[in-house]
Amino acid sequence: MLKSMTAFSRVQTHHDATEIVWEIRSINHRYLETSFRLPEELRALEFDLRKIAQEHLSRGKLDCIFRLSNANQEVTELSLNQPLLDALIQQAQAVSARLGESTPATALELLSWPGVVAKKSLDHAQLALQSKTLFKQGLQDLVEHRQLEGGRMTELIAQRGQQMRTLVQQVRLRRPLVLEAIREKIKGRIAEFDIDMEPARLEQELVFLMQKLDVAEELDRLDSHLTELEDILQQDEAVGRRLDFLMQEFNREANTLGSKSADIVTTQATVDMKVAIEQMREQIQNIE
Repeated sequence: MLKSMTAFSRVQTHHDATEIVWEIRSINHRYLETSFRLPEELRALEFDLRKIAQEHLSRGKLDCIFRLSNANQEVTELSLNQPLLDALIQQAQAVSARLGESTPATALELLSWPGVVAKKSLDHAQLALQSKTLFKQGLQDLVEHRQLEGGRMTELIAQRGQQMRTLVQQVRLRRPLVLEAIREKIKGRIAEFDIDMEPARLEQELVFLMQKLDVAEELDRLDSHLTELEDILQQDEAVGRRLDFLMQEFNREANTLGSKSADIVTTQATVDMKVAIEQMREQIQNIE
């Protein structure tokens, strides 16, 4: 099944009291290009994150945004440096004992001593591990969205391909009638102008003209390209570039067919083919 290159994914989890969020946006691009917005403490993860992205995707421009909901807010959870506090209490009691009339240190005074109370900081190693795991989940969600959109695109391209196959068959069935009409028209003109031409010479010229207007090869190649299109649509891999090249081949054959049509119905069928090709091409620009 085809995959679109346009999708969006948002996944989140929690690390202690902090919410971790990944937002991944994907748009079409010739190659895989990733950009990351990371906090400074996770900047070293960027190389690993790029490798993870390459394992999941082949093409597309990714904008990956990492957010910590409490990164710039005061952390209310505090921790005590128990050994330091015990040492302070012991020394304060010793000083009070020696001074005799000294007022004992209060709890607030002890807590205000540098290093006794510390704000709980993030475990960066654990945060990095959770961030990578969550990023993989975000990519998997992104791939699912790309597949879902790719399924709709596959259906549309397949419909246009079937439309083209019908047009090719119509042109093929009509071609003998077109060539016979041209033959009769030329014979009529010769009779109208009373031109004396040997039957053998006339037949030779008609055969030469029929060869110039023959489109059997173009029709065969269009049929072959349509069969290839159907095969590609069943593949579960990145086929966007291959489909883009195939559209160029479709256009080449349709242009040649139009230049040889010599028939208004065939010309209209060629125009309809080009419309279908362009509609497919617009979709293919967004396929991985």
